[in-house]
Amino acid sequence: MKSNERASFQVLKITIIALIFIFACNIAVRAFSSDVNTVKIVLANHYEMNIITTKTKISDILEENHIVVLPDETVFPEIDGEIGTDKTIKIAKSGSEGSTMLELADTQETVSLEQVLGNYTSITEKIEVIEEKIPYETITKNASSVSSNDRNNKVIQQGKDGFKKVTYKIKYQNDIEISRNIIKEEVVKKPVNKIVQVTKSTSRSGETRTGATSIAQTASKSSALAKKVAGITPIVKTLNTSAYTASTCGKSPSSKGYGVTACGTKASSWYTVAAGKAYPIGTVIYIPSLKNKPNGGWFVVQDRGGAISNNKLDIYMNTYNECIQFGRKNIECYIYMQ
Repeated sequence: MKSNERASFQVLKITIIALIFIFACNIAVRAFSSDVNTVKIVLANHYEMNIITTKTKISDILEENHIVVLPDETVFPEIDGEIGTDKTIKIAKSGSEGSTMLELADTQETVSLEQVLGNYTSITEKIEVIEEKIPYETITKNASSVSSNDRNNKVIQQGKDGFKKVTYKIKYQNDIEISRNIIKEEVVKKPVNKIVQVTKSTSRSGETRTGATSIAQTASKSSALAKKVAGITPIVKTLNTSAYTASTCGKSPSSKGYGVTACGTKASSWYTVAAGKAYPIGTVIYIPSLKNKPNGGWFVVQDRGGAISNNKLDIYMNTYNECIQFGRKNIECYIYMQ
């Protein structure tokens, strides 16, 4: 009788243990299947990592894996939110390309093609053929060998601009040109140079004839300058010409350098000019349109100026009112480079 009771007790013990084991396994399986997730984390440097977690809050998942979000980084979905159905956390630099795309992808279930393309900057290339002008040059010709009856400064050949076809590859970003590169150039019509006959002065029967290299000897300075450049063929250029005086140079009348030029001499009205560095100090310039002025249209480069470039000229005058009256104008100049 005792042996039967003992056997029944053992069977009951085994049954209870088995039930407890089955119950525990069931709980474990349910917990594993419902709470454990595989999550993909994409870092700002594009490194991807897959982790297993039971947490669902973004901040908890990042903290659990020792991932620190820097101030200039953005987390998608939001760091205080819950993990989405795609089980993905993305970290991107704030304001970087792709940040807007990540935000758009995480806030909408369906992203249209127009929305995707709208977040990229479109760059297009076009090939354009443009006609461009080729300016003609002015060439001077010494006319010392022509007859005495034909010794005048005159244009013996008019200049004509040419043109060429230039093929460009142009890049546009959002319809704004960002670069332009020449692919090919083709000269369609060559320019025709302007030829000016330049004569030297000659006296016959007491009569004085004047040209671009020598004018009437009405002033000692102009006479000296004309003789100085006799026989030199000038460069003919159109310069943007204005006027200045000592009071416009930023120095007070009591200053030691008041009215003193860059070469150290005292500036002379209708004689001293300020020019760009392409024209050395001492360069002689003749301006035909000013031949009736006190110095007969002859000038010397004696000064410089901060705003004087190689295509500008500044004539020194005695008073500010003279400078205002002269104004600014484009004037043809004969430049004698020695």
